[in-house]
Amino acid sequence: MPHWTFVTNHGAVLALLSHHRQVTAREIAVELHITERSVHRIISDLEGEGYIERQRQGRVNLYVVNHDLSLRRPESRDIIVNDLIWVLNQKRTADQDAPPQATE
Repeated sequence: MPHWTFVTNHGAVLALLSHHRQVTAREIAVELHITERSVHRIISDLEGEGYIERQRQGRVNLYVVNHDLSLRRPESRDIIVNDLIWVLNQKRTADQDAPPQATE
């Protein structure tokens, strides 16, 4: 298994939160094979930058993703979070349309 991936843990957590609005840090950690402490730090980062909003409902958190924000890298500012999430969640959402095919 390689020691690097194309998608950062921040992107993976964001995609997971968009698909499962009510999920625990422990569940995220297990799903992504990272520590629970890392998940808490990532959620704090995402919340601090406005990419997610954490709402307390009783004893659990409900996460709302801001789909309209741009990605952070300067060369990716024209890509919005919704586009990234759509690509990352394709495996999870089989009922969505397939992305357009590239033409040569």
